[in-house]
Amino acid sequence: IPRLGIPGIRFADGPRGVVVGRSTAFPVSMARGASFDVALEERIGEAIGREARAQGANLFAGVCINLLRHPAWGRAQETYGEDSHLLGEMGAALVRGTQRHVMACIKHYACNSMENSRFWVDVKIDEADLRDLYLPHFEKCVDEGAASVMSAYNKVNGEWCGGHHHLLTEGLKDDWDFDGLVISDFTFGVRGSALACFEAGLDVEMPFGWRFKKLGRALRGGRLDRARLIDAAGRLLHQQDRQAERGEPERYVAEAVASPEHRALAREAAVAGTVLLQNDGLLPLDPSRITSVAVIGRLATIANTGDLGSSRVRAPEVVTLLDGLRAAGERHGVTVEHDDGSDPEAAAALAERCDVVVLAVGNTFRDEGEWIGKDGGDRKRLTLRPVDEALVQRVARANARTAVVLYGGSVFVTEAWRTQVGAMVMAWYAGMEGGAAVADVLFGDEVPGGRLPCSWPVSAADLPPFKRFTRKIVYGPLHGYRKFEADGTHPAFAFGHGLGYTTVEWGGPEVAGGEVRVALTNTGDRPGVEVVQIYRSEALGTEPRDLRTLRGFTKVRLAPGETVTATVPLPDDGKAGTLWLGPSSEPAHLVALDE
Repeated sequence: IPRLGIPGIRFADGPRGVVVGRSTAFPVSMARGASFDVALEERIGEAIGREARAQGANLFAGVCINLLRHPAWGRAQETYGEDSHLLGEMGAALVRGTQRHVMACIKHYACNSMENSRFWVDVKIDEADLRDLYLPHFEKCVDEGAASVMSAYNKVNGEWCGGHHHLLTEGLKDDWDFDGLVISDFTFGVRGSALACFEAGLDVEMPFGWRFKKLGRALRGGRLDRARLIDAAGRLLHQQDRQAERGEPERYVAEAVASPEHRALAREAAVAGTVLLQNDGLLPLDPSRITSVAVIGRLATIANTGDLGSSRVRAPEVVTLLDGLRAAGERHGVTVEHDDGSDPEAAAALAERCDVVVLAVGNTFRDEGEWIGKDGGDRKRLTLRPVDEALVQRVARANARTAVVLYGGSVFVTEAWRTQVGAMVMAWYAGMEGGAAVADVLFGDEVPGGRLPCSWPVSAADLPPFKRFTRKIVYGPLHGYRKFEADGTHPAFAFGHGLGYTTVEWGGPEVAGGEVRVALTNTGDRPGVEVVQIYRSEALGTEPRDLRTLRGFTKVRLAPGETVTATVPLPDDGKAGTLWLGPSSEPAHLVALDE
């Protein structure tokens, strides 16, 4: 309504950047979750918000905080991991950053963590499990002031999420005092009666009025409560009015989009999320000891930034792994040669005559992503493709000094080959500057800053039940690292695991002033990164046993020889339980503290 200064909702999707024009493609959310860096995520949000506003958007619907219950979920890459606390902290940071410029929408509310069955699956879940495990991160982002919430396609306990009165009104609007607007997921987000969905708390049908066109007739016929109509319209207007007070108009120029500043931020984020899973001393590559690197694999030369569905960001260009390694090779005086791996014997021959091998394998949009009936969707396997596993084994036999760089949105089962290679790096979908960032890490120009935001199992049998096509599923209280502890099994790589290029010595922890303090000393000759994590043993949902649960974390950077005191606030929710100091992947650091 131009005469009243009401612009309407101008939607831009996400979450790895603005799905408009030729925007900056940041690493996917899972990679940013691996950074465990809240301040960095807020900076990324600020950049995304600025690019969205510069291109005419006023609502960014890219704060995806669905819980990763099972890593086969096709859209795992769009969220931050398997832990509610991590999801809440990272999602809230993205809300803070983007809402300096645009309205932020959090999604998909709730229990949306299956892709192929998203339009019809009914998630059965106990209220206690819903409250303790699947909703706290949404509440955290609401408390941060998120302007909007998007409902999910699926059912929860027999009711479509787009018409779920308990979720949308009783929980979100009444219990959490949410004053923003609830929008549907696109096109098929309003199911059953449009009037029932509206009365349940859904305020706006997206992306256009289709089912909600019937509301006018319901109003005229006296079947629609006028107060509910005024409430929905008021929420829409209130958020637009609030948004009008935000922003820096002088910064919303075309030059802001995919600017050098934002590309540098994307590169920083890719480094921060890169996880060094294992290393026998092969990395970092030492130019004084090597003259040649064989880069093998089809993924080394493609723009592999993630799914091609609604989260696709069309970056103006993408730095591939081969691009990054060639540039690094020129800097360090190392020759870089490439083979696509289509002929394993030719690849092995190249590997044999080079000093070191960098082997790029993993997934693309064809293996995982938003399901549109052909490519993408939920994963068929957690292992690599058989042809890729065979390639890894053949190349490793030719040259044991092989560093495997993995691309994907969550977890890989690597038991068939991981002991045969010298190093393993998880690069995720690393964004438009990802190739440069991974090369920086491999050559030691940067340190790997990531820690796993999801547990990597030895076998898919260690995970909760999952079916790609199903009408119903039960979500219980156990998944991720809590399930491993409850079952007494060990993952291949634990939640929070990640190696570096130095050694960090931990001092004795102290509890004072509502926080835990621990001195960290870099005892090596290279810069280092450590993520200090606080866990509390507690029962959640319907699980009666006390299991370790993440309740705080902080990231610390250390120069060689430097000592830094890390501080992590204690949980302030009044619950009792033994506290543990992490990271969880290093039992020597799991020191029980009196709360």
